[in-house]
Amino acid sequence: MSDIGQSLRRLCDAFNAHDLDRVMSLFADDCVLEMPRGSQPWGSRFQGRENVRKALAGRFEGLPDVHYGSEQHFIDNAANTGISKWVLTGTRRDGQRIEVWGCDFYTFQDGKVTRKDSYWKIVE
Repeated sequence: MSDIGQSLRRLCDAFNAHDLDRVMSLFADDCVLEMPRGSQPWGSRFQGRENVRKALAGRFEGLPDVHYGSEQHFIDNAANTGISKWVLTGTRRDGQRIEVWGCDFYTFQDGKVTRKDSYWKIVE
């Protein structure tokens, strides 16, 4: 398996372990995170290691039992990119259970994530 493929598996494992230190060890200092929700067409954007860490900590706080299952990983080594497709399940703080399909588009440089762009289905 390629380095990107291994990184995608490590990322998924770290997210499912809710291990923010391990997640962040896979991100570059100048990383960018784009989350699905926000007031802009791209959702919300967080730049830099500290801001990305805070945003991801918010994910774990808002969905304390969040889990990314049924994951599939797709790799383009020539473009230093990978996609992880998953089913997110979890329980919100208000007790509402959610299950959505989604994916993350990752860009890598020197073995570290420089960009994570997340998408998920809107369940009404």
